[in-house]
Amino acid sequence: MDASFDIRPDARANLMKVKLAGFFAATDVDRFALAYRQGLERLQGYGHLTLADIRGMKIQSQDIVAAFSAFMSSPRVRSRKLAFVCASTLARLQAERLTDRKDVKFFESPHEAEAWLLE
Repeated sequence: MDASFDIRPDARANLMKVKLAGFFAATDVDRFALAYRQGLERLQGYGHLTLADIRGMKIQSQDIVAAFSAFMSSPRVRSRKLAFVCASTLARLQAERLTDRKDVKFFESPHEAEAWLLE
């Protein structure tokens, strides 16, 4: 597969910045989950914010969407607010299936997404 991700914890803002691209397999989700948990160790724990830039992601299979959803909703990694940056309507619809939380918003601009998270 051609999955890639970049995770950058910002301790000052208690913000996890994530970029995901490509098509993920279950092993890629596992690698992402491990790296995300390691990044959380550099933040203040629960109450952190997450900015997920998925503009480079391809449309994923349902089992991969379910794996991401289960991981991101688990109490140990769940963020207080979650902003997605999406490039297409289809990608946004797929990301919307990840969660039904009220503290999640979708944006076209990473700057708008980060501003919402930090307000």
